[in-house]
Amino acid sequence: MGLTAGPVPPRVQAGAKQGLLELVEHAEGAGWSRARACQLLGLDPDRAAGWRERRAGDRLEDLPSGGGAVHGLLETERAAILELFEGWAQVDRSHRKLAARGSRLELVHAAPSTVLRVLQAENLVLPGHPAREPLVRSPWPEWVVWKPNSIWCYDFTHFTRAKSAAIAVMDVVSRKWLTTLVSAEETSTQVEVAFLTALREQGLQDRIDERLLAKLRAGHVTAVDLDGPEADGVPVLIVMSDNGPQMRSHSTKEFMAACAIMQRFGRPGTPTDQAWIETLFGHVKGEWPHLTKIRDPGELTAELDQVREQYNTVRLHAGIGYVTPDDEHHGQGDALRQARRDGLDAARQARIAYRRSASKDPS
Repeated sequence: MGLTAGPVPPRVQAGAKQGLLELVEHAEGAGWSRARACQLLGLDPDRAAGWRERRAGDRLEDLPSGGGAVHGLLETERAAILELFEGWAQVDRSHRKLAARGSRLELVHAAPSTVLRVLQAENLVLPGHPAREPLVRSPWPEWVVWKPNSIWCYDFTHFTRAKSAAIAVMDVVSRKWLTTLVSAEETSTQVEVAFLTALREQGLQDRIDERLLAKLRAGHVTAVDLDGPEADGVPVLIVMSDNGPQMRSHSTKEFMAACAIMQRFGRPGTPTDQAWIETLFGHVKGEWPHLTKIRDPGELTAELDQVREQYNTVRLHAGIGYVTPDDEHHGQGDALRQARRDGLDAARQARIAYRRSASKDPS
C-alpha cells in the first residue's frame, strides 16, 4: 500500500484507504475490536468510519487541495486580457503598460503581475523593444601617437551639496589629471577656460592660433576662417568627450578649431568610450568622500586642487603599472616599472641563494 511503520499520513491514496479498511474488517471478522485493529494500524477510528461512508459513495479519492481565491480573475477578464494583447501588444510592448491600457480603455482592470501571469499561461510573449543597431567606434586618426599630450579627455561631474559642477581634463596616456574648474554652470565658457589653462600648463600654448582665437572672442569667426589656411596643419592633440550639449555646441567647436584641437565624441549610450575620465570621477569621489559633503564652492575648489596633487604625484595608478600619473607623464614610467621587475628578480635570487647556503651549513 506504500505505507511505512507508524501513524497513517494525513493524505493517502484511495488504494491505501481501501487496503486499510479491508485489514480492519478482516481483524473484526477474527474477533478483534475495531478500536484495537485501528490502534495496531496507526489509524484513527473516526477516520476509518469516515472512509467507510465515502467508500459507500465511491468517494475515497481526496479532492484536489486548495481552492480559488474569492477575488480571483474571472474568465471574462482573462478573455479581455487576451483581447488586449492581440490589439495592443505591438504598441505597448510591456505587461505594465498593457495593464494600464486595459484600465484606460475600461476593458479590464487587472494588476500588471496578473496580466503577465495570464499571458504566460497562454505562452504569449510580448515583443519588447527592438535592440538598437550597434554603432561602430570611429577609427583613430593616423597622426595620433600613444604618448603624453597626444590624447586628452574631459567631462563634467556634479557636487550637489556645493551646487556646483566641476570640469576635469586628463591625459589619456599618462592618466594625469591636468586641470579642474569649479563653476555653477556647464557651458562652453567653462570648457574654454579649462582647456586654455591646461594647454598653457603643458607648454602647448605656442600652437594656439592667437589671431583666430581673437576673432573668435570678438565674434568675427566664420566657417571660412575655420576651414582656411589658419586651421591647416596637424592638430595639437585629440580630445575625447561624451555628447553633452556643451561639448557639441558650436562655440566649443569653434574654440577647439582655433586651438588646433580635434574633437572625438563617444558613441551615444556608451560611456566606456571615455572610460578614463569616468573612472577618474569614480576614484576621486570614492577615495576622497569628503568632497561630496562640502557646501562652499570656494572650499571645494581648494580641496580639489589638493586632491589633484595627491592623485598625480602620490597615488599609484593600476592602469599604468602602479606608477604615479606624474611619473608616466614625464617619461619615468618605463624605468620605474623595469626597476620593480629587476627588484623582484633580485629578491627572488637572494632568497634562493640564502636557503641554498643555509642548507649546506651543518650548524
